[in-house]
Parts: sequence; C-alpha cells; structure tokens
Amino acid sequence: SGSSGATAVVMVALVVSHGTEYLFAAVILMGLLQLFFAAARLSKFVRLIPHPVMLGFINGLAIVIFMAQLEHFKIRDAQGAMVWMRGTPLYIMIGLVALTMVAIYLTPRLTKAIPATLAGALLTTLFVVVFKIPTVTVGDVASLAGGLPSFHLPEVPLNWHTLVVIFPYALVMAANGLVETLLTLNLIDEMIDTRGKPNQESMAQGLANVVSGFFGAMGGCAMLGESIINVGNGAIKRLSGVTTALFLLSFIVLASHWIQQVPIAALVGVMFVVVEKTFEWSSLRFFGKVPRTDIVIGILVAAITVLVNITLAVVAGVIIAALAFAWQHAKQIEVKTSINTEGHKIYTLQGTLFFASVSAFRNLFTPAEDPDVVIIDFGGARIVDHSAIEAIDALAERYEKRGKKLYLRHLSGDCRDLLEKAKDLVVFNVSE
Repeated sequence: SGSSGATAVVMVALVVSHGTEYLFAAVILMGLLQLFFAAARLSKFVRLIPHPVMLGFINGLAIVIFMAQLEHFKIRDAQGAMVWMRGTPLYIMIGLVALTMVAIYLTPRLTKAIPATLAGALLTTLFVVVFKIPTVTVGDVASLAGGLPSFHLPEVPLNWHTLVVIFPYALVMAANGLVETLLTLNLIDEMIDTRGKPNQESMAQGLANVVSGFFGAMGGCAMLGESIINVGNGAIKRLSGVTTALFLLSFIVLASHWIQQVPIAALVGVMFVVVEKTFEWSSLRFFGKVPRTDIVIGILVAAITVLVNITLAVVAGVIIAALAFAWQHAKQIEVKTSINTEGHKIYTLQGTLFFASVSAFRNLFTPAEDPDVVIIDFGGARIVDHSAIEAIDALAERYEKRGKKLYLRHLSGDCRDLLEKAKDLVVFNVSE
C-alpha cells in the first residue's frame, strides 16, 4: 500500500482549491469512512463483481500505468514546455529501459537470491554511473531527502463548512481506495491461491489513512503494480509490506543521495514489466468465444478506468452486467399449455418471474380465449420480487373482468412465503 494515483487525482483538486491543510483533514475523514465500511462488513460484496469487470479493471489499470510512464519520455524545451525526446536522449532512454527489462526477465533464470526488479534497477544504475551516461535521474525529478514525520493537527476550522468542503473529496477518495484495494486483493488471491480478508484489509487501510492524516501525509491504498512486483518476487506474507515501509523510511532519512542517482529509465523499465505482467493478454483471445456482452463490459470498464476513474468504471461495469443478466433471464420465461379432463386450461410456467420478465409474462396469456377456469403451474418457475406479485395480480384482474377464475399451484416454499406476505395485494386463491 502507498500513495496511489486512484486517490491522488482527487487530492489535486482539493489542494488547488483549499490548500494542504484541508487535504490532511480529508485524508482523516477518508480513513474514518473506510473504517465504517469495514465495520459494516461491506467489503465482502466485492466478491460479487463479475469476472469481465475484473478483467476490464486490470487491463484498464495496466494501460494507465503504461501511459503514466510515457511522460518520462518528455523533456523541457528552451521555453519551459514539455516536448517529446528526440535524437540521442531518446535513444539513451530507450536503451536503458530495454536493459532494465532484459535484466528483469533474465535474472530469475540465473539466480533467485536477488529480486529480479532490484537486479534490473541496480544493473542499469551501475551502467549509468560507471560509463557516465547523461540521462535523467530521480534526483533531477525530485529530492527524496527528508526526516521523520511529526504529529500534526490539520489547521482547519472545526465547523460544518469544513465538513461540507472535505466530505465529497473524502468520499470519492475512500471509494477509489477501497475499490483498488479490494480488487487488488482479489487478483493476488487468484495469483497465489489464497483467500484474503477484505474486511480486515479495509479496516487496516482506514486506520492507516487516519494516522497518515494526523502526520501530514496524503494517505493512499493498495497498488496493483507494486503488489504484482511483490508477489512476483516471492513475497507473499505481511512481512514484505513492513520491510518495504522500513526500507523506504531508511532511504529517505539515510540514503536519499544514493537513491537520487537511480536513472528514471530504470524505474520506467520496471514499470513496463509490471504492465506486461498485469495486462490480461489471455482476454484478447476471448473475442468470438464468449458472449458479446462480456466483451463490451470488459472494454467499457477498461476505457472508463483510463478516462475517468476506477470507482466509476467498476460501478458502471457491475450495473451493466446486472442489466445484461436481467435481460438474458427475462427472455428465458416460457409456458406450455394443456387442457385437463375438467376442461380447465393449464399454463405450465418455466423460468423466473421478476421485474425484467414481467412484460414477457403478460404476453403469455390470452384471457379472452381461455375457459372459465385457468391454472398456472409454477412447478418449474419461481416468483422472485414484488413486480412478479403485481404482474400476477394484474393478470388475475384481467381474468376476473371476464368472469373467469385464476389459480396457482405447485409453488416452491420461497414463492409461497412471498405470496403469504403479499396476500393483501393479490386477489386470487392458491390451489394445489
């Protein structure tokens, strides 16, 4: 976990409009919202996210990571504007990126003693230092020198106006952070065949953000790219996260000078490998082999992830998947008709009667042509919701207006319970 683009994009607008003190207050509120989410045990619902949505999220995030690296192929011109590299600087950048990637891919074949990503970054750094190759380094981009953080209360008024200002930002940051965290947890579970604890993860994430806000930090969430690097190098326990934090703190306080000599190209190479390992290349083979709805959902979620944010992408994907599911099941309601020895017409219903199939249900019956007694056999069907009850009630009224009776039989237990609860809304008897 750490400072993530999923939350940073929201923070920029708040800092520009109200300053960093409001940001710290928003981070604290973000953590509290995540703690509430965990306490309400809502994290388990992430397991209801359909697989096409997961694929779209993963592929979209991989594209976002890739596009972010392209910014490092720009330099400032004489007027201070950012322009694409050309000539020798571009060739050097591409060469160093390629060197890093080759080292990362070859290291596991030679030794397991050192993480491949670390080996790639070290090799490229040594190559640049030894041969004094002119290229952009971490120190050219930003200074990492710092000290231990101190406790800091956000200097904002404790009133309703402050809450009105920070709540929308905190809510979006909390949602973005939780979505990326829980989906990352799901992906890692699939990679290493484990079962994570989403509520515990949400609780830890919320607590960490509350503490971050009180120490003047921007908070964050789980990061997919870094998590894949971690797992890919064999680190699957919580010790790896603690070790990462301790090393980062040590580098900033004690070894910032050395870290600032790392070429940006080395980090870009590492992230390109992350993109290659993150993107679900197998999903490209799905075209023509899976329902078109799933393909559209995956592409749409990926596009929204790239263009807007991951929370909106996942929500949109889940809604579309739910609507597609309802549409498909709405078309699966069928009926067979027969006449028994008493001259009663029997409709044998197959399928699920719910809000999406109500329209098709209405068109299955012909009150004007039916005999005086009609029986609907629900042996192969289920009544699911209030819309179904209303549809049956309306059907009974259609038969009643023509002086005919409507009966139901062979109801399953849950259907019977639903009808008993809604008995004041229906106007027919239940017969076996």
